[in-house]
Amino acid sequence: MKQTVKCISPIDGSVFVERPLLSEVEAFEAASRARAAQGAWAARPLEERIALVRAGVAEIGKTTERMAEELALQMGRPVRYGGEFGGFSERASYMADIAAEALAPIVIEESDAFLRKIEREPHGVVFVVAPWNYPYMTAINTVAPALIAGNTVVLKHAAQTILVGERMAEAFHAAGVPEDVFQNVFLSHDVTSALIAGRAFNFVNFTGSVGGGQAMERAAAGTFTAVSTELGGKDPGYVRADADIQAAADTLIDGAMFNSGQCCCGIERIYVQESVYDDFLAKCIEIVKGYKLGNPLDTDTTIGPMANIRFANEVRAQISEALADGATAHIETFAEDDGGTYLSPQILTDVTHEMRIMRDESFGPVVGIMKVKDDEEAIALMNDSVFGLTCSIWTRDTDAADAIGKRLQTGTVFMNRCDYLDPALCWTGCKDTGRGTGLSVLGFHALTRPKSYHLKKA
Repeated sequence: MKQTVKCISPIDGSVFVERPLLSEVEAFEAASRARAAQGAWAARPLEERIALVRAGVAEIGKTTERMAEELALQMGRPVRYGGEFGGFSERASYMADIAAEALAPIVIEESDAFLRKIEREPHGVVFVVAPWNYPYMTAINTVAPALIAGNTVVLKHAAQTILVGERMAEAFHAAGVPEDVFQNVFLSHDVTSALIAGRAFNFVNFTGSVGGGQAMERAAAGTFTAVSTELGGKDPGYVRADADIQAAADTLIDGAMFNSGQCCCGIERIYVQESVYDDFLAKCIEIVKGYKLGNPLDTDTTIGPMANIRFANEVRAQISEALADGATAHIETFAEDDGGTYLSPQILTDVTHEMRIMRDESFGPVVGIMKVKDDEEAIALMNDSVFGLTCSIWTRDTDAADAIGKRLQTGTVFMNRCDYLDPALCWTGCKDTGRGTGLSVLGFHALTRPKSYHLKKA
């Protein structure tokens, strides 16, 4: 009997979608088709590849209502937020806009005697393993520039959002991208590892857990296949005494709680200078008490269920451990909290870095808030983490934010905002967040290799 992958809806625990997994033989055949199609795809003019990617994005844009409803059913995000097409389109469009310049040759000399230049050449077959929390936007980060650069793409989506890969493939094929150039596949972990170890791909892009990233690197060991990883974080916010406290509370709490806290760059810990601590905390508590937990298909719902009961159980465990160790909870359990996927948001104080809630990734609607004396204490605490994806500094002093940012071990420094991916800037991280380079000009460089030409004319 053929193995399958199932999406269990967090709304009611039912099986929403089920798909058959490819066997190892079938998977290698799919990768072989991608490799065979790559040369002809790369030979097409860059303008043609760009146009086809733009057309695929436009096809997705025709189904935004369906997108929002299917995301609610698959991973629990409320329909009131309207899906992901805005960010999906923004990222793909920006990469299409800069492609010609980003991929242009670097000409060192063009004289009667020599032509010396560096060109960007596609890797070949790019394997994208996408997560469920922002399934369209995280996938397009790599799919769009990889296709534009002349690679073929094999996409494997997370089990929680298996419809997303299908929808993307349908749209791009309808727009004219050949089926073997962009394939969506359903794979087991073992078959995935076998493909990577068997050199089926030239580049692997993985977004997910630390354990998943380690598995990808182990599979690629000795193959010299490039593996790009983005493995989450424990992103901090820091509120200085000169900050706009209402704006800081509004934005940081949204960054901590939006999508039920299931954001790679969500705010998971906040440090606040002593003089504004009480005011900031009071504003945060007021905001969270105003949330409506419920069925994500209800337009009144502002915070939906977590995507899977095991994710909710991990957050509950971290909160319970913190409370047992002396933390203080400020939000009473919501009536809609069912002990399963529907989880009350929570704010904790009296927390320390000895507690898992301030060390381990929570990936849920909970945030710990600590009082600090000054910048020095804040910097030390912000760096006291195995992760390094983003940080958020709240101040009216740009020079101070810049100076603090230079001392922080992170991929992105925000000032007076958070939880946003700017496609013009490199999306990257350090430490256990992994090592990858997404979007921006550098994203194209990651998805291609340099090739040098030293042509003597006489």
